[in-house]
Amino acid sequence: MSILNASAALRMNFMSPPLLPPSPTFSKIHSNTLATTRITTRRTLVISPSFAMKKETSEPLDKVEEEMEEPRETLLYSFTPLPLFFMAALPGAGAVRSLFGPFVELIKSWNLPGWLVHWGHPGNMAVVLFAMGGYGTYLGFRIRFSDDVEEKAMAKDLHPKLLAGMFFFFALGATGGITALLTSDKPIFESPHAVTGLTGLALLTLQTTLPALFENNPGLRNVHGILGSGIMTLFLVHAALGLQLGLSF
Repeated sequence: MSILNASAALRMNFMSPPLLPPSPTFSKIHSNTLATTRITTRRTLVISPSFAMKKETSEPLDKVEEEMEEPRETLLYSFTPLPLFFMAALPGAGAVRSLFGPFVELIKSWNLPGWLVHWGHPGNMAVVLFAMGGYGTYLGFRIRFSDDVEEKAMAKDLHPKLLAGMFFFFALGATGGITALLTSDKPIFESPHAVTGLTGLALLTLQTTLPALFENNPGLRNVHGILGSGIMTLFLVHAALGLQLGLSF
């Protein structure tokens, strides 16, 4: 009987499966580990490019901020004729008055007609402005835009001569204007007519130096043309102010 019990026990041992560790626990731990690893891997793939993008986009912004923070200096060039009005308060006005004194007394002693003394300077300057200056300006435009070789050669020869003559007669005519004002006991430097006249002569001096620089800098031809047109416009304003001044006394 005991032998039968032992054999039955042996048979049961052979038929039963071997003991294994609890699979649900291992499977749960293993799945959690895999999930954690997968999540970690995904975070690395997603987060890492964002850091790279942030680094790439932050560098230009830093450069822009640095450029915006750099101090910049802006120079504004402007011209105002107001400082020329102070010439009347300087000793130069008195010096000019003293220098012209003997000549003014000589003119008064000639007993010339009042209209000639009063309007002689404006009449002469109008001829110089419209005849020499106007035609000289026209020739300057023909130099730039004419297709006729002979006409262009003639304009190149006559244009500088006419404008040089205009500069000479304007400078000489300024003495006539001062004399006309002094014979009428008027101030000589306070009027806008005097300011525009002195400014125009200064610009004409600059204008005459530009042609010597054309060979090394051809772009100055455009500056010469624009400046010349501006000077002629200024002298037209100067003439209108002179007419207004002449009618004021």
